[in-house]
Amino acid sequence: MEDTSSNPLRFETNPYHNVVLKDRKILEITGVKQIDSFDASEFLLETAQGWMVISGKDLTLGKLDTERGDVIIRGLIESLSYVSNKKGKNSESMISKIFK
Repeated sequence: MEDTSSNPLRFETNPYHNVVLKDRKILEITGVKQIDSFDASEFLLETAQGWMVISGKDLTLGKLDTERGDVIIRGLIESLSYVSNKKGKNSESMISKIFK
């Protein structure tokens, strides 16, 4: 069994992954496996289709359904991207790899 003690925001999810952006203010995501980190300007999520980085201003977690893997992020969404590097237990953080 995988050790999740270092990340309490890991949860089960269905294999489907969808993204819906409404007026750049509400982002609905399904198929989220874990939330690695977040603050008012950036979210780092693992989805059924890979790691995702969401950047913006005044970002907040509007909804978190750990049973279904549904997340809603509110705020001004400026960018959304998938990153190919998978985060390893002893590796550098995804954010530091992205901005090298």
